[in-house]
Amino acid sequence: MNILLTGGAGYIGTHTCVAFQEQGHAVIVIDNLCNSRAVSLTRVEEITGKPVTFYPLDLRDRAGVQPVFERHPVDAVVHFAGLKSVAESVERPLMYYQNNIDATLALCDVMKHHGVKNLVFSSSATVYGNPETVPIKEDAPTAPFNPYGRSKRFIEEILTDLHQSDSSWNIALLRYFNPVGAHPCGRIGEDPSGVPNNLMPYISQVAVGKLPELMVFGDDYPTPDGTGVRDYIHVMDLAEGHVRALEKIISGSGLVTYNLGTGKGCSVREIIAAFEKASGRRIPVKISGRRPGDVPAYYADPSLAEKELNWRAIRGIDEMCADAWRWQSMNPAGYGETG
Repeated sequence: MNILLTGGAGYIGTHTCVAFQEQGHAVIVIDNLCNSRAVSLTRVEEITGKPVTFYPLDLRDRAGVQPVFERHPVDAVVHFAGLKSVAESVERPLMYYQNNIDATLALCDVMKHHGVKNLVFSSSATVYGNPETVPIKEDAPTAPFNPYGRSKRFIEEILTDLHQSDSSWNIALLRYFNPVGAHPCGRIGEDPSGVPNNLMPYISQVAVGKLPELMVFGDDYPTPDGTGVRDYIHVMDLAEGHVRALEKIISGSGLVTYNLGTGKGCSVREIIAAFEKASGRRIPVKISGRRPGDVPAYYADPSLAEKELNWRAIRGIDEMCADAWRWQSMNPAGYGETG
């Protein structure tokens, strides 16, 4: 199949490019490179030995996106494109709503015009907000408490309305938990702009000497070691989940929603210990107060994806940390070093 990946030059997008190409699919990427580098796609080509067709476009540019669909018989779209920093979304909510929602509306408009009605959407577990219970099932209440999470939830509602208006659309809403790790070859991985917002790239940059210490926000939670517990999923497991989701919608799924996580919680201290083991380096830590909105524990019930997609996460935390360290140690400046 010909699969279009929006935001395909980003962290999750590149790993999913590899997963699709390894299954024999042709990949087309649209990315405005606002938070990614084109060299990442060159490295995807190195890994798979197959070409990636790339268009440096903003999805909101309908006139620019239209010809992509005219040149390529697109069978399905995987929609990753979007701004993704929770902290930035709180500071600049209008930018997040304008970018994330407008881009999706423009994409769906062009897809409809060209009769392309198979879509996998990159959503987020942030749509659940502060869960009443864990593990979290797909039918749990949704109450996101930041603009990033709300933008994801609004898009889910838009896509739900789209399917209800035209049942020939097949749409999968994939709610990710905490993607970490990198491709095991060390050629592609997570390369955040500026100071990382997420735990694993922050630890990685401390280990490689780019940052002096890891700030741990709260060590007095009602968890086994006092630090927050999250569901960390290897990015390659996540990428393979997209392959299975696409197979599901191509068969005529209608509208489906799945959690993609391991179903297991891992604390900040457990991640630090595993990363120290993987890297052979000590991670200096500074304890700070809890951040507003953080919850003690947050992890998925992924049983629906296992049942309906025949998918489950198979890589453990040691492998996640080893792959993250291999990427960071081989690429201390991320894609800024293109050797």
